[in-house]
Amino acid sequence: MAARRFLLLAAALTGVALAHYAAPLPLSAVAPAKAQFGLPFAGPPGPDTWMLGQGYGNTTGAYRQRQSTYGNLQGIHAGLDFSAPCGTPVRAIGDGVVAEVDGPHGSPPHNVVVDHAGNLSSLYGHLRVRSSLRVGQRVTRGQVIGESGDSQGTCVSAPHLHLELRDRSHQRFFNPLPFIAADWNSLALAGSFGRGYEYDLTQPRRWQTPDSQPPALRGGPLLNEYRQPWPPAPGGAR
Repeated sequence: MAARRFLLLAAALTGVALAHYAAPLPLSAVAPAKAQFGLPFAGPPGPDTWMLGQGYGNTTGAYRQRQSTYGNLQGIHAGLDFSAPCGTPVRAIGDGVVAEVDGPHGSPPHNVVVDHAGNLSSLYGHLRVRSSLRVGQRVTRGQVIGESGDSQGTCVSAPHLHLELRDRSHQRFFNPLPFIAADWNSLALAGSFGRGYEYDLTQPRRWQTPDSQPPALRGGPLLNEYRQPWPPAPGGAR
C-alpha cells in the first residue's frame, strides 16, 4: 500500500513538473484564431444566468498581483472569468478529447482540460464538483462537462468559471476572444467587468481593449512592470 501511494505521488509530481516545465510548442504548430469555438454556457447572458466578470490580459486585478499570483504568467490574467451561480452547467467550447480531470493546472477546487485540434487546449476552472468525465473521453462542442463553482469554495464569495485557452504544452496562453464566436462588445458592456485594464502612462493606449491583450508565456518576464502605472496598486505590487 505504501509503495502504491509513493507511485501515485511520484506520478502526480511528474505531472506537475511536465505541466510547468515542458517546452512550449512553436507558434507555427498552433491553430490560428478563427472564431472556431463557442461560449462555455448555453443561453443568453444576464444577471440571473452568467456575465463576463474579468477579462483576459493586463487587468487591474492582475497588475496588483503581478509578482505573486500572476508572476509565472508574465503578470497577466491568463483567462476569462464568467460570473455564474454555482451549479450552472459548463459546456465544452469545441470538439475534443478530455486530457485531464482535476489535473495539475490550478483553478481549484476542480478543473477539466480538453484537447482540441490544432494543438489547442481549453481549461475550465473553479468547478463545483469533480467532473464525471474520463480522461480520453471524446466530447463535442456544447456538451456539459461540469458545473461552475466558486474559487473560494463557498458559492458565495466569488462564484465564477475561469476559462483559459492554451497550447497543448500548457506553456503558451492565448487571448480567447478571437478564438470564440461571441458579441464581445456587448458582453463587455453588459457584464460585471468593471475593473478594466491597467494603464502605463508612458504608453497610455497600449493593451486597453479586450481584443488587444497580449499572449503570455509561462515563466517569461513580466510584461507590465510599469514605472508610471494607473491606477496605482494599493500597497504596491504583491
